[in-house]
Amino acid sequence: MKYTTILVFLLLLMTSCTKAGPLAYGMCQAGCASVVVACYSAAGAVFGTVTGGLGAPPAIIACNLAFGKCSAVCAAIALTPTP
Repeated sequence: MKYTTILVFLLLLMTSCTKAGPLAYGMCQAGCASVVVACYSAAGAVFGTVTGGLGAPPAIIACNLAFGKCSAVCAAIALTPTP
């Protein structure tokens, strides 16, 4: 019983210092993905079917750039430690 109490106490100590972490990052990325899907749809394409190469329409390239910027903001905000 003594070891169980110590283990629970240590687990509580480790969880007291949290980060925004994977859940917040996943939620942010889901938001980015829904926006890029809407952007592709507005451009007349389906997200995931255009490679973004040399022959890609400018609207698709703009969607890809916006998605990249959104993903970078998610990483900067959601993965930094919070007090």
